[in-house]
Amino acid sequence: MAQRDSGYPRKRDDAYYTPAWVTQALIPHIPTRISSIWEPAAGKPGKQAIAEELMKAGYDVLCSDIGYGIDFLAETQTRDAVITNPPFKLAAEFICRALLVTEPKKGFVAMLLATDFDHAKTRRYLFGGCKQFAKKLVLTRRIVWFEPMISSPSSNHAWFIWDWQRKIVPSIAYYYEKER
Repeated sequence: MAQRDSGYPRKRDDAYYTPAWVTQALIPHIPTRISSIWEPAAGKPGKQAIAEELMKAGYDVLCSDIGYGIDFLAETQTRDAVITNPPFKLAAEFICRALLVTEPKKGFVAMLLATDFDHAKTRRYLFGGCKQFAKKLVLTRRIVWFEPMISSPSSNHAWFIWDWQRKIVPSIAYYYEKER
């Protein structure tokens, strides 16, 4: 079954800026041992909502983006955590790189992806076959990517979480935003 057309043209480099509430939903699921976070698809300054929300929560955040010449997939520096909304076409590669750069510090990875990202058998190695896969945090409200909104959002999203110090079986959680 195909998703309906959103009515919007596709953004170059998948430059979809994440609303603040989406990161706020993740923050309670970040382990207390985490202090330094890398946001490798941060976007333009002034539109770095993931990084801004993480900084408000007290984290030390390194922002980078291919748009200003830093290719996360070619980087090797380490951080406690990598948290991002990766370009969809490169999501699996972003997850693998994030696991590599967080391994030395036995860190944490969170990626904002389509809810059914874990359904593909070609990505099984990232979930059921991955000892670090810890949690899927399902957002029960759809993300509005465009303003003004000309049609209602058509896709569901979740935070997928990997943790090098996972001690329990992977779990699923649901984020229910309070009524506005």
